[in-house]
Amino acid sequence: MHLTSFLENKSIEKRLAITPEIAKKYISLGFKLSLPNGYGVHLGFNDEDYTNLGVDILSNEKDIIKNADIIIQIGLPEDDKLTLLKENQTLVGSFNAFLNKEKLDNLKTKKINCFSLELLPRITRAQSMDILSSQANLAGYKGVIEAFQVYERAIPMMMTAAGTIPAAKVLVVGAGVAGLQAIATAKRMGAVVFATDVRMASKEQVESLGGKFLTVEGSENLETEGGYAKEASEEFKKKQEELLSETLKKIDIIICTALIPGREAPKIIKEEMFKNLQQGSVIYDLAAIQGGNTAFTEVDKVIEKNGVKILGEANILNKLPVSASNLFAKNIFNFVSNLYDKENKKLNINLEDEIIEKTLIK
Repeated sequence: MHLTSFLENKSIEKRLAITPEIAKKYISLGFKLSLPNGYGVHLGFNDEDYTNLGVDILSNEKDIIKNADIIIQIGLPEDDKLTLLKENQTLVGSFNAFLNKEKLDNLKTKKINCFSLELLPRITRAQSMDILSSQANLAGYKGVIEAFQVYERAIPMMMTAAGTIPAAKVLVVGAGVAGLQAIATAKRMGAVVFATDVRMASKEQVESLGGKFLTVEGSENLETEGGYAKEASEEFKKKQEELLSETLKKIDIIICTALIPGREAPKIIKEEMFKNLQQGSVIYDLAAIQGGNTAFTEVDKVIEKNGVKILGEANILNKLPVSASNLFAKNIFNFVSNLYDKENKKLNINLEDEIIEKTLIK
């Protein structure tokens, strides 16, 4: 079978779906692999790094797409490339199935199989394919680094002959994968870390990393069967706001990571709460692309309100593209391996397999 990946729009996406390491694994699995000229050059992967493994590097991207059985991408391709896809081809990536429903429905009508990996079920067998976790892990780490770069004071406590510098106090909003990595990173750098989450199950995880969990009554009722946070009640939101408002008086840096799959990000740091934040504080909002967790977040801008800087980027992983590509490519390879019938050298779209059934756009 013929497998390929074509160039992403570099102004939006710097990650790669196929690294040289993973290209070798696809070829070992029995795939014929073709890539366009300069596919990985921006990340330091020359065409020779691929051709030495047996990859065909071609100049005509249209021919590459036309001849492929499986196309692997980071995000949903642009319209001009979607029109090149044909019946019975298979498209694999992370396509934001909630926001791109119309385009994905059109592909389904053309009898193109689309697998969107953000829809993976939360089961043990799917962990090695979990792009949300692998990418959120890096995002949580990088969000802390970005916030600390903007914060104009030292992070760890320092005792000197001239006096003591207190440790920075960090609040992590949302203790999922990104939030837990943010807690661990901030702790490693010497900060005092607090965290809040609507899921009571997060308390033990936060405390195991050395964070202090802010408990809001009723948290135990706000977790879905899949392990994600769900929409909070108005009563819970009021209690959370009261607790947060008081906590913000002593916080220097806030890392926002609260997201609900397929929904606008919840507004947690509201306009009136900013009066409790100290001047010079910094907020990094990892939920910016879905509307943000603060009242003032704007994508790819640094906003200043009451002396507080608020940052949020459309794609923070563009600042860690090599590490992010390595993990993403492995996740996708594990998914394709599960989809591929090695004995008969063809795809086996077995809808009795929960992983395949949940990720296929139907």
